[in-house]
Amino acid sequence: MTIKNKDFLNDLTARLCNALPSHLKEIKKDVEKNFSDILKNTFNKLDLVTRQEFDAQTKVLARSRKKIEALEASIKKLEERNK
Repeated sequence: MTIKNKDFLNDLTARLCNALPSHLKEIKKDVEKNFSDILKNTFNKLDLVTRQEFDAQTKVLARSRKKIEALEASIKKLEERNK
């Protein structure tokens, strides 16, 4: 898990703990650890990608799409020439 993801989970855990009713604040450390464990396990099961990975794959896809369009245009020209 990257630092950014850890920061996100820590922030989310803290927000959940701060949302607890005041009478539950006494058990905050236990609840915080449980929240943190649950969130980490849940997010790990989701098989998520980072924004960087998503953006990189989007660029690769855009380049591939341009190459395919160029190849399709070339094929079309060749087919028209051979008619």
